[in-house]
Amino acid sequence: MKLDKQSGTVINLEEAVNYTHSFQEQQPEATKSFYVGVEKIQGILQQEGCMGIRMYNGNVADANNEIKANLVLVGVNEEGEDMTDGIILERLIRCPTICPKQSPLIKR
Repeated sequence: MKLDKQSGTVINLEEAVNYTHSFQEQQPEATKSFYVGVEKIQGILQQEGCMGIRMYNGNVADANNEIKANLVLVGVNEEGEDMTDGIILERLIRCPTICPKQSPLIKR
């Protein structure tokens, strides 16, 4: 497997539902999803030499000082290295708190 602008696999809805529901069944208290605005994603991708985005798992304290899952997003250059001198994004919107009302990816 190599890193390039085509890395990743497109899956169908059935596969996506299986993945997300399995996770949510095994970890019912865990964060179900993260939201990030398109302008933030474009900001990372429009950096010179950026060919993709790497996502790191992390934790952050919320307003009540409870530790919650979070992601850190960083651009990746053509050598496959993190662009740590560029835009690094975190504090994404978690579900729960703000969740889609009708997504089949959320196990109800």
